[in-house]
Amino acid sequence: MIYIAAAVLIATIAGTGLVLFFLRRHAILDHPNDRSSHAIPVPRGGGIAVVAVATLAWTYLAAPEFDIAFIIVMIGAVGLAAISWIDDLRSLPPLTRLLAQATAVIPAAIWLPAPVFQGWLPGPLDTAAAVLAWLWFVNLFNFMDGIDGISGVETACVAGGAALIAWMVPLSGQDAALGLTLATAALGFLVWNWSPAKIFLGDVGSVPLGLLLGWLLLNMAASGLWAPALILPLYYLADATITLSRRALRGERIWQAHREHFYQKAVQRGRSHAAVSAAIGGTNLILIGFAVLAIDSPGPAVAGACVTVGLLLIWLLRHGASTAS
Repeated sequence: MIYIAAAVLIATIAGTGLVLFFLRRHAILDHPNDRSSHAIPVPRGGGIAVVAVATLAWTYLAAPEFDIAFIIVMIGAVGLAAISWIDDLRSLPPLTRLLAQATAVIPAAIWLPAPVFQGWLPGPLDTAAAVLAWLWFVNLFNFMDGIDGISGVETACVAGGAALIAWMVPLSGQDAALGLTLATAALGFLVWNWSPAKIFLGDVGSVPLGLLLGWLLLNMAASGLWAPALILPLYYLADATITLSRRALRGERIWQAHREHFYQKAVQRGRSHAAVSAAIGGTNLILIGFAVLAIDSPGPAVAGACVTVGLLLIWLLRHGASTAS
């Protein structure tokens, strides 16, 4: 497993470099606008390498015992990458994007191994709730990809945390290698995406990564580890849900790009991209600790994780005005 993870890391670093050359040659750039957090055009589409390497690694790892659920998720990830690449090149209507995501999520949710919500909902309602939660996670992961390094850090921490939980609880049936390879792919991308970023992930990366991470988390919840599955992505869940709920209450279109997330406000008030992404990464490491604690003590762990994320949100909102790091 370690050798495969190392190969994924090297392949993602090399693959992203090749994609960067292609994007520059064809002038496929993300040009700054009034909603951007960057000031110069940056190539967009680095997710091509990340998703290609990750899906190939997952396919190799699962090859001895393919099942229908895994095949559906892989087809969904590749399909969403293709649709999202088109969206990167020329913006698609929001409904088209949502229909593509639903086409990937619904069949995969039907094939989840057990009820996700621990029997609190009857079968059909459990599946429907899992579909809605998964769609929301795919979209919020895309919405949150707004500064250098943030989604690479989030992917590495959530997937790495999932790998650690799977290793610690082998009876859960989770595959630690899947989380580990996804985490190392994210780390390989960070070599190019850390501030100042040479390349952006693009929708071609953020949307499929949301699908793959969502699948890891929902499978974890279905195996009974609902608290670790909730804790690991808690910062992204909190920032996106609070921000977009406030926009919805004001009657604004939540699918439009904006600069109102907590991490964006910290950047606007003087914090560097690197400082904010590092703070999120440090918080995520604490969340991984709470996720481990949640294996045996879910209630206290969830409470501690919520306090930790709340403190980060306050820091981003109120203390981001200090001198840039």
